[in-house]
Amino acid sequence: MHEEETVIGGDEPSVAINDPGEIDRGEHGRGDRFVVNLSNVVAWLFPILMIAICAQVVLRQAGNNQAWLDDFQWWLYGAAVLVGVAYAVTTNSHVRVDIFYDNFDPRRKARIDVFALAWCFLPFVILSWDVTLGYAISSVVADEGSDSPNGLHNLWILKVVLNLSFVLIAMATWSMYKRRLKVLTAPTLGRKLLYALPSTMFAINLAAYYAIYVYHWLTLPEGENPRAIARKPIFDEFEAGPWDIKYTIVITVVLTIVVVGLALLRDARRAR
Repeated sequence: MHEEETVIGGDEPSVAINDPGEIDRGEHGRGDRFVVNLSNVVAWLFPILMIAICAQVVLRQAGNNQAWLDDFQWWLYGAAVLVGVAYAVTTNSHVRVDIFYDNFDPRRKARIDVFALAWCFLPFVILSWDVTLGYAISSVVADEGSDSPNGLHNLWILKVVLNLSFVLIAMATWSMYKRRLKVLTAPTLGRKLLYALPSTMFAINLAAYYAIYVYHWLTLPEGENPRAIARKPIFDEFEAGPWDIKYTIVITVVLTIVVVGLALLRDARRAR
């Protein structure tokens, strides 16, 4: 149930919506609604977390400490908070310094949001996904468990959820970016990729890197250590004046130009 209350202020009444997920709902896309609906379900982890914390306090004072409850609290808190980040992005309910922003006109606000989302935050999210992917895979392979004999085992579940949460945050960020870009210009595919250039390059870099890695892994000679893949010439560097540049970076730059260029050409043809 979504509650609303009318607040009288000035000459015209305004409506204050208590559920942040309902604000600007008419502008939400599928990604936005998926994040909001999933977050509404995951929010129920917080009362469960409160019960777990209180139960552990009582049990510990009674001399019957349960190590698995400590682990359970971290599991619940980690999952709920990371999903909450995606919800905050979608509903624009994250903490920001509003001293100046509130007084800006809509287009200037949109420019700030586009820069913050696509040039600052989304590259960080993509990088975080890449970093945590290795942790998740190694945890699954090792069937990682708790450090405590009485703790929660199958710790790999939490690390997989951690990695997947960055996918959710990226979805929320991209969906919000498209909405804010719409204030400035028609959000065609080419413009979305161009105006989010750092994020586009990060995503293409990862796609190219993992495509090359998987290819070498599939064609790896029998008996050769998979760690040797990272030492293949394609992953090396070359000198360009005073700089050492990786071949994968050059591939990324070329692919980015090609992808963005093709998207812009597609937009131009559709506009005719």
